[in-house]
Amino acid sequence: MANKIIPYRKDLKLRAQYLRNNPTETEIVLWNEIRKSSLRVEFHRQVPILDYIVDFYCHEIGLVIEIDGSVHDSQVLEDGKRQGRIEEYGVRLLRFSNKEIFTNLPGVLKTIKEYVDESIS
Repeated sequence: MANKIIPYRKDLKLRAQYLRNNPTETEIVLWNEIRKSSLRVEFHRQVPILDYIVDFYCHEIGLVIEIDGSVHDSQVLEDGKRQGRIEEYGVRLLRFSNKEIFTNLPGVLKTIKEYVDESIS
């Protein structure tokens, strides 16, 4: 699965660039913890995959990390469809809420680290 090329809509590149330049507070908090291969793999921010832009993606192990704000409370079905389509490509998706990032960052990092360790060992 490592470094598998997943198709994406080219028109999403500019939107992804905008999102990278204008991160949410929770994205900044998590990014500061997972950037620069601090978990032994490299994550990228705001990556186009299929018809979507995911918050964080690690090509090496096929892992997407999504941070859900309050807007996601009203789009559970859409998020499920999106996750299903992405997972059809063999990509694992971990989802955390804004609240989890702010109140349980060590637990979030532990979950991510455990998945990374499983994937590279």
